[in-house]
Amino acid sequence: MAIRPTKWLVWVLVFWLVLGLSASFWEPARTWWLVGGLILGGVCLVDLLMVFLVRVPSVQRRLPGRMAVGVDGEVRLRIGNLARRHLHVRVYDGVPKRSECEVLPWKGWVKAGQYVDVDYPVTLLERGEISFGQTHLLLASLLGLWERLTKQGEEGSVKVYPNYQPVLRFALMSMAHRQVHIGIVRKNRAGLSRDFHQLRDYQMGDSLSQIDWKASAKRLEVVSRDFQEQLDQSVILMLDCGRRMRAMDGEISQFDHCLNSLLLLSYVALRQGDQVGVLSFGGTERWLPPVKGASGMTTVLNHLYDYETSPYPSDFSEGAERLLKHQRRRSLVVVVTNLRGEDADELREPLRRLRRKHVVVLASLREEGIGLMLEKDLRSFDDALGYLAAEDYAAEREAVLAGLRSDGVVTLDETAEAFPVALANCYLDSRAAI
Repeated sequence: MAIRPTKWLVWVLVFWLVLGLSASFWEPARTWWLVGGLILGGVCLVDLLMVFLVRVPSVQRRLPGRMAVGVDGEVRLRIGNLARRHLHVRVYDGVPKRSECEVLPWKGWVKAGQYVDVDYPVTLLERGEISFGQTHLLLASLLGLWERLTKQGEEGSVKVYPNYQPVLRFALMSMAHRQVHIGIVRKNRAGLSRDFHQLRDYQMGDSLSQIDWKASAKRLEVVSRDFQEQLDQSVILMLDCGRRMRAMDGEISQFDHCLNSLLLLSYVALRQGDQVGVLSFGGTERWLPPVKGASGMTTVLNHLYDYETSPYPSDFSEGAERLLKHQRRRSLVVVVTNLRGEDADELREPLRRLRRKHVVVLASLREEGIGLMLEKDLRSFDDALGYLAAEDYAAEREAVLAGLRSDGVVTLDETAEAFPVALANCYLDSRAAI
């Protein structure tokens, strides 16, 4: 608790000091100046005692059940006046540091024995379990000469998830059978999948292996077997949480771009009837066994929402060993990282070991700045140096990707804008090989 003078008291004291200067030149005014000072001091003292005696308002905060990064969430503060007189209050809520709130501070009157609800939107800019501190109140004294600063209410926390609004948009389009509008293409692989779907009339182009000879004999016409893509397959998402993922790409980090892409991939895979598991490496080492079904997306969200990068380098060998230990069933393993030219030796051998048992996809998020540098007009010597550096960097990356493709690893290298849909399409293309 702290007490401080208001601007009104400061102006009154300045006026009294000015009168004191004039009284030093005019003797008759000195008596009135001293009397006025005694009266002012008495009034200030009484007003100060009254601000101590007033009952502090109660504060209750209601937070949303969950929030998303960069999306406004509505917070409600209930300020209850327990005093017998009206109170003028200024409210500063304990919002987190990395947040945006243009409404606070709020100020207004609270009637005696009543309460006021203060609703304000706040935008949180980081994921995880985010804490709100106590609410700061500034209470004005009866005459408005003093303000009392106090903290009331309890601390609170809210779970802040990745911004999965794009995932929901993709989901609505998918349920409306409009995958083509979002760029996700589901290709027909009739006869190549392993799950029987139905019998149908023979069509030109059907292979002989599709013909059901027994059913054809019964119906006295050629009948073909129709297949659908196999369900209940496992998709393991290996997420790099090392220091290379901390670089910013636009307004958010590369790690958050990858996280949003994995949410879309998880939704698509769960909609296909597959299981989704998550393994992280590079300082943050966590494991989510494969889940499926209607509740699978909620489980994945609750597992991924507080993932953070670490300042440590990524150990691909350690991550591969942990995956082989946890996941023995043949699966589609999607390794999400930011590839570097120097990764050839550290990356190829771990992915080869995974490739012996699983179908492996390396999804690398490419920095948009590299492409912009290669497309930039060369107008100076510095531009030429930047172009050569970017070209050398891109060539090293492509050499690593070519080596991985020769080992049987499916590779994906896209910028943040195209990464989510490209990753979903890569999954749909690769799942038939499981």
